[in-house]
Order: sequence, then C-alpha cells, then structure tokens
Amino acid sequence: MNHFDYRDGEFYCEGVRLADIAETVGTPVYVYSSATLERHYDVFKNAFAPREVLVAFAVKANANLAVLATLARKGAGADTVSAGEIERALRAGVPASRIIFSGVGKTEDELAFAVGAGVHQINVESIAELETLSRCAAALGAKPAIAIRVNPDVGAGGHEKISTGKGDAKFGVSIDQALALYRRAHADPHLAAKGLAVHIGSQIKDLAPLEAAFGVLRGMAERLRGDGVSIERLDLGGGLGVPYFHEPDPPSPAEYAAMVLRVFDGFDVSLAFEPGRMIAGNAGVLLARVIRLQERPGRPILVLDAGMNDLIRPAIYDAYHDIKPLKQAQSAPPKAYDVVGPICETGDTFTRNRSLPELRPGDLVAFLTAGAYGAVMASTYNARALAPEVLVRGDRYEIVRRRWTLEDQLALERTPDWLERT
Repeated sequence: MNHFDYRDGEFYCEGVRLADIAETVGTPVYVYSSATLERHYDVFKNAFAPREVLVAFAVKANANLAVLATLARKGAGADTVSAGEIERALRAGVPASRIIFSGVGKTEDELAFAVGAGVHQINVESIAELETLSRCAAALGAKPAIAIRVNPDVGAGGHEKISTGKGDAKFGVSIDQALALYRRAHADPHLAAKGLAVHIGSQIKDLAPLEAAFGVLRGMAERLRGDGVSIERLDLGGGLGVPYFHEPDPPSPAEYAAMVLRVFDGFDVSLAFEPGRMIAGNAGVLLARVIRLQERPGRPILVLDAGMNDLIRPAIYDAYHDIKPLKQAQSAPPKAYDVVGPICETGDTFTRNRSLPELRPGDLVAFLTAGAYGAVMASTYNARALAPEVLVRGDRYEIVRRRWTLEDQLALERTPDWLERT
C-alpha cells in the first residue's frame, strides 16, 4: 500500500496535490510520502512479532537525510556500504548500535571509521579484509563485532546485475571459507565474532531461494555451535521485491516472515534484516513535465524534462515504472508512446510502445515506485542539475534537498593557472 492516489481527478501524495509541488518546486522532482515509509517499516517489523529483530534500512536505496530520519524515529537501524553512508545514518539520528557496515571494498580508513563509531556489526567479506580490520582494531584498542558474509551459491533477484548470491558473484566467501574465517575471527583477540550474514539479491519475488540460503546459514551456525564456537547473530540481508504494477505482486512481508520464523524455529539467535526497496520503493515518485510531442511514423515520442540522469533504472536494468498523468484522464482513449528524456543518449528511453492517456506539451506525469534507487543513483550527466527531493507529511511538504545548480557543480572544479585567460 502507498499514499499516492487520485482525488477529484488530481493525483495526490497524502494530503498534498502533486501538481502544486511541481509548480512551486519545478520539475523534475522526487516526492516521498512519510506515511508510506512509516507504514512499510511497521508492516515489515511487526510481521516478526513477538520475536524482536533488527530492521536496518539499506541506505543505498535512499540516502536522503530526511528519509533516514523518518525511519530512525520509528526505531530503524541502517545497513551501510561506505563511510559516507555511516555518517549520513548517524546524522539522521540512527544510533551507531543499530548500524551494520557491509560491502566488499571497505578501505582501511573506512574500517577505522566504523570501528571508531562503534557500529553494531561489520560484515567481513574476505580474509584480507579480516586481517585489515584486526590490525585497525588493535591500533584503536577496540574489539568490533563482526559477521562473516557467506556466498551460499544461491542466485535470486529481478535482474542479473542485482543478483548477489551466486558462486561467481563478487560478494562474500564460500561456505567452507566462511566457516574457517569465522573460527579465525573467533580466536582473534582484537575481534568479537558474533555471526554470519547473507544477501543473495534484490527485487526477489520467490521465497524459495531465500529459504534455501537461510537454511544454509542455520546449518552453518549449528555446525559452529556443535564444535563449541559461539554464534549469536544471523544477518539475513534484504532483497524482498516490491510491486512495479505490471507483474504479479511479490510475497508479502507476512509471508516472508512466516518463512523466516519457520526456518529458525527453535533456534536461539538474534536476527537482522536489511530491507531497502521494500520500504522506500513505493514511497516515492518522480514528477516530470512533457516538453514536446514528436510525431513519428508508427507512434509518437513523448519527450520529458526528466532524463536517465534523474532515473537511470530503465536504462541499466530495463526497469519498468508505471507512469501516471497528474490530471486524471477523462474519456479520451489511450495512445501508445515511446517515452524519452532529453539526454544525448539513445539509452535515455524510459519505455517504448507504452499505452498512456493522451498527453500534450506542458502536462505533468509521475513515475511511480521511484523512492528506491532513484535520486540516490542520479548524476549531473550533460551538466544537468540534480533534481530536488521533497518530503510530504499529511497536508505539508518540505524541500529536503534543493535543486543542485550548475554553479554548485562548477564550485567543485578549478582551472589550472596555465589555462587561465590572459
């Protein structure tokens, strides 16, 4: 469920008419619903009740401080993959004790930052990283909690580029390597070995591969305990899909939680999860305006002021986003369009042959399910401004990231002395 709907022919986010935001803030612009973010967090967390779990929102899905603060006030933790994401989570009010640090390419400086911050857990993905972390911890006089990320050779996800659990993926280590690494960490005086972690992909619509991966993790934990090695935590990652409107709905959080609780029934271990898309995806839309209609043989091209620099998912993942006009169509029959942006790339095509209500220059549209991996993946390609972000609560809204202008871009650059004009 989300809080975007038509009222009297106008598209709303909660109690705010989206056309008002577009006219005031300009387009393109991302708009997020506080009520949807909060509801999705509650639905996921409560699905496991009465078992207490750590729900660490995947910051990579949406790193806006206001979004993170909204979730932090609900009690959410943060799953992070860089020192920058850790800092964002901390500044948004997420306590360090609820932050997980993941990723295959953590630098020594980043590891030292995480150790110094006192994060809940660092998910280690290689023997080299384990050695580096041990050295950092010794230098800082700390003993960070760690988990070993397992690659269970179980693939899943909505696209090959977001499938992370197969044996040839860059993430994690094999089962045998993970067991050996965990035992090594457990014996290391500078590390506190706490658990195992797994994350097999994103936009998963079938519980079977998740259940298989979780079963592997339980078996490994039982094996370690059988050998007298303590293990307290299992981090089950994220990946649960969201509905993109053109395909069957993925499993619900309740169905997902029932499977998890069945797999770990009778097993005394704390559980953590890293949902991102499931919480933020349907909590955001991207608003755009029709620049012009290009008539072509076959079907017309609808040119928008939003481009692949604003929403890159269709270009790199062939991702589908439902497109809604902000003013509800009346009786006119729909038409088929190719919908494109202004970027100088053929790949700047959002969709081809999409049946939409008839649209004209100046009309406003919304890309739905754009709250995850939308603004956070945006760029300034073609020297375009980063779109602003707006957060809605009830009948109020606030610009939570202003539009990033050309002057903002140029302020980061300088011309060498030998190129200065004389």
